[in-house]
Amino acid sequence: MSASMLWAVDLFGRVYTLSTAGQHWAPCQDTQLEFRRISAARECCWGIAADNQVYVYVCSSDVPIRHREEAYENQRWNPMGGFCVKLLPSDRWQWSDVTGLQHRPLDGVALPSPHWEWEAAWYVDENFAGEPTEKEGWTYAIDFPATYTKDKKWNSCVRRRKWIRYRRYKSQDVWAKIPLEDDPKELPDPFNDLSVGGWEVTDEPVGRLSVWVVSLQGKVWYRENVSHSNPEGSSWSLVDTPEDVVQISCGPCDLLWATVSEGKALVREGISRHNPKGSSWSIVEAPVTENGITHISVGASVVWAVTKDRKVWFRRGVSSHSPCGTSWIEMVGEMVMVNVGLNDQVWGIAVKDREMYFRQGITPSELSGKTWKAIVAGRECDQSHSGGSSSVLNAGCFFGDEVRGSSEYCAPNDASTPADSPDNPGNDKDQPAAKAEGQDNTAKEPGGDPQPNPDSPPAVLPWTTIDLKEPRQAPGLLEPAVGLLPLGLEEPYRDDDQLRWAWVSGGGCAVEAHMALKWFSAPSGLAPVQTLGPPVTLAQVTAWRKKILSQLTERTRRELENFRHYEQAVEQSVWVKTGALQWWCDWKPHKWVDVRVVLEQFTGNDGAQDSILFIYYMVQEEKKYLHIFLNEVTVVVPILYEAKHSFALYTPERTQQRWPVRLAAPTEQEMNDWLALLSLSCCESRRLRGCPSPQAIWSVTCKGDIFVSEPSHNLEAPERALALPCDQMFWRQIGGHLRMVEASGHGVVWGLGYDHKAWVYTGGYGGGYLQGVDSSTNVYPQSDIKCISIYENQRWNPIAGYTSRGLPTDRYMWSDASGLQERTKACTKPPSPQWTWVSEWYVDFSVPGGTDPDGWQYATDFPFSYRGNKTKKDFVRRRCWTRKCKLVTSGPWLEVSSTTLKDVSIIPKSPGAEGSIALWAISDTGDVLCRLGVSELNPAGLSWQHVSTNQPFICISVGACYQVWAVAHDGSAFYRGSVSPSQPAGDSWYHVPSPRKQHLKQVSVGYTSVFALDENGNLWYRQGIVPSYPQGSSWEHVSNNVHQVSVGPLDQVWVIANKVQGSHSLSRGTVCHRTGVQPREPSGLGWDFGIGGDWNHISVRANDIRAPRSTTPLETDMTPQEVTGLGGGGMGPLPRALRDLVSSMCLGESRTQDDVGPWGQENSSGKWPSVPETWSHEGRKSPPWAQAGGAMLGCRGA
Repeated sequence: MSASMLWAVDLFGRVYTLSTAGQHWAPCQDTQLEFRRISAARECCWGIAADNQVYVYVCSSDVPIRHREEAYENQRWNPMGGFCVKLLPSDRWQWSDVTGLQHRPLDGVALPSPHWEWEAAWYVDENFAGEPTEKEGWTYAIDFPATYTKDKKWNSCVRRRKWIRYRRYKSQDVWAKIPLEDDPKELPDPFNDLSVGGWEVTDEPVGRLSVWVVSLQGKVWYRENVSHSNPEGSSWSLVDTPEDVVQISCGPCDLLWATVSEGKALVREGISRHNPKGSSWSIVEAPVTENGITHISVGASVVWAVTKDRKVWFRRGVSSHSPCGTSWIEMVGEMVMVNVGLNDQVWGIAVKDREMYFRQGITPSELSGKTWKAIVAGRECDQSHSGGSSSVLNAGCFFGDEVRGSSEYCAPNDASTPADSPDNPGNDKDQPAAKAEGQDNTAKEPGGDPQPNPDSPPAVLPWTTIDLKEPRQAPGLLEPAVGLLPLGLEEPYRDDDQLRWAWVSGGGCAVEAHMALKWFSAPSGLAPVQTLGPPVTLAQVTAWRKKILSQLTERTRRELENFRHYEQAVEQSVWVKTGALQWWCDWKPHKWVDVRVVLEQFTGNDGAQDSILFIYYMVQEEKKYLHIFLNEVTVVVPILYEAKHSFALYTPERTQQRWPVRLAAPTEQEMNDWLALLSLSCCESRRLRGCPSPQAIWSVTCKGDIFVSEPSHNLEAPERALALPCDQMFWRQIGGHLRMVEASGHGVVWGLGYDHKAWVYTGGYGGGYLQGVDSSTNVYPQSDIKCISIYENQRWNPIAGYTSRGLPTDRYMWSDASGLQERTKACTKPPSPQWTWVSEWYVDFSVPGGTDPDGWQYATDFPFSYRGNKTKKDFVRRRCWTRKCKLVTSGPWLEVSSTTLKDVSIIPKSPGAEGSIALWAISDTGDVLCRLGVSELNPAGLSWQHVSTNQPFICISVGACYQVWAVAHDGSAFYRGSVSPSQPAGDSWYHVPSPRKQHLKQVSVGYTSVFALDENGNLWYRQGIVPSYPQGSSWEHVSNNVHQVSVGPLDQVWVIANKVQGSHSLSRGTVCHRTGVQPREPSGLGWDFGIGGDWNHISVRANDIRAPRSTTPLETDMTPQEVTGLGGGGMGPLPRALRDLVSSMCLGESRTQDDVGPWGQENSSGKWPSVPETWSHEGRKSPPWAQAGGAMLGCRGA
């Protein structure tokens, strides 16, 4: 997880930040102002300065903040002069917005504040619905308003064109003052308090913030239209309150609390997506009547408060459905203020010492936490002081007890001064009574008496609970020993130089349960270092370790020398593991049956290992068994099954049948044990261990598991008889969890999670269930968040309107996206037991096609194209509900940066291509980024360079010769010109029209080939690409039924097929290899089918291993045994054209540009030839050559 920041203000108004990965407070870069209040979010921080005005600090990012301004130029046709600017009186303005209702001339569009700047001048958008327009970008219609087209017709009486200009926010890493209103009557009073939140409001658009402020007169104001693209908002709105407000707090969700002068609390209700300011106020009484509430802080589902007597209180029963909660619970400690940050973590500032404390032990099940722990991080500038002190002590120079005493108190903590220290007389009086760590959160209802323990020992450990009623003061604090140092020595760091805090904000600080924070130990150099001799250098330690290692090695050799003449006692060892699992039986009806599984592992004299897996089951009271040689297993993979802990074993034969051996364990731990053991045994039987090679092929399953396969030299052989079939490739799990992986032959591998976080491969292996069994040292924690969606369907009724009662032929009223499977909120579970829910169900407004204000999409019938606006012909509607789940695991991956990405591409390694490693990516907002500084020694790179575009992009790919292709949001393709090592970002974009009536969603570029994939699963090849015209000339249709495509440095083509026809249901997500790809046939001839079963992504862009040149015998003269011996394992001695034809029909391929229809569908070239009856696999006879060849015809491995 990338580091996040904790923001704080000291007593002098200076702002500091503390990173979750750091150990020192860093002063804010802009130190011109002094602040009273701050409130932080992930990417910005709002504050009130000493002048009582509001400022915003936007953190710098690799992706700039850009906003697109649009204006439309409208014209009407005149019989005398054609199209002109003279419009009818009833027409719209000549220059208007998209609706035509607002006058919008180009010179009238100004910057909203001095914090913005223009990127370039106005220009005409010549792209319309993914296709280029005619010259000058005009679109035509019959009248205003109407449907516009890019083609001019005989009845086109009006036309318009869109002008675009981008502005960029420039005030980053500085405190930018929020501009005041132009009207003096609308100016709010000077401000006293503020709070930022609302970024996780249920079904809230990503990037929108709610900024609430309180004026000195007790009025509450709300800042309108604050978002990521508009960080300063637009205007202030006054919100009525029943009483004068003193302080306010807004949580990340829909919780908003405020305190009033009488000590009560106000709770805002009715906050939602369409009403972010809420609707009404509710009053909550203070915990104790005589001591009102002075400070309040809310999180996602918690409320903490501080009363006048500095007691800390926790509100029980708070949620989005019950924002007022139920009752107060008193917590131990006395604080000036508390602040609730991300994940409901809590920070506080103590009363007497003004030190900062962090509440430990807060989990979703224990929201109140367990104990307060002091944050002892120092300032970055303090290292110079500590360095001087340490250098003196390391040299062995002591100047009296006074100097040692002042040094001992440099970093005070609970263990710095023992209870019986002579320098601390009266320690028993000053030390607070310490409680046991598990007793700090003891609930005490209002009015109850606490139960102190005066006999408890003093606190001596940093983890001990801290009672803030009597905070300890270090002796010598008031009378520091200064002036005793010799002349010329720096004054050591003293305790009175420690920061004293006035305010803290954790709204942008994400602390996870597994994170190891460095805040609670004294920074290196601040602790007293006393030694009598010179310090030991690193070289001396290294030499000492080498000497000990050599001595141990020599000792072991001498001891083993006496036993070499003995014969080996055991020539072969046998190791057995048994267990009770469930097996998905091969016969009908298919069901889970209880079986006994036995794994026998043999080890020979040469150390070679082999294993056999036996599955014992009962059929009609008859004992039977099934055995599998693990040296024949090609992959052991967990299955995406929400009800059971299941996994599958594939062999070449079962891959062809699309029927693996599926087993299920009773618990997750037992499944992980079997997966680790079977995976390790398969690798040992093939003598394959360690990290993958730089040329490895990477793939990801629908479950997120990452697999690699080492390519052989004959994998990309042009002769099909010599090529290694895909079903014989061995895949092994590498560790971690991702959505996609992109690799290159340089050894640089990047991956993206479902939450769009970018990860870089560390060069290790293992993690997850392999942790501790077969893992390298460079394995790190990893997490991922995934969204699960279901649909609510309704049909219109003439009497009751839209209801949940449909026709008998309709889909389920609660279903998946296809409507074929029933999915309800109560029955929908996470993808697997490894996932846990982290949110409630909410309406998803970001579905394609748009929605109405309530999230509904309308259509004429099920299934049709859905739209967000309702018409008279719409009789059905649907609404998408989404819920988030989280997975925590480990793997050889490190998070790159906080910039979330939608797609990433790395330049393949091609012959003769040397220099920098080009890496391009698409951000989560559609911006194009180019990574700088990527190399084999630094695969993560240094920084991002933004590449401007005129619309959001969704996919990008860089070829072996620095050809950069991308797909825009409207489905059109773009080519980036002049990209080279000396100019890594290129100069301009060239628009490439998409195939007719198709919208592209992915593109992949190899050495010379460009393949693209549209939204309907059609695979296209770009023809006519030459150095003089790199954009190509036209699109050629290759195949349909494709989910994802990857083109390698040898122009090899691999895809993930949605389904292989004629096979079992597990064929969804099948790895397929394009055969016959040659310079004369760059689009290939047929398909070879490999591993299948919920595969989601594949990357062959690292495989640059060329097949050795050889003379291929005539296939028609070869026997089936010869074909099998060559590694074909395929269709036997058929003519190549016939085999490619059958393979093409299996995947549903069309061999011409116009023939887009599936197998058996009528099209312009006639009807596809039917397969002879003897070629089928379901209960029909297969020809002898197909049986001898080891595969069935029609579809390899089908």
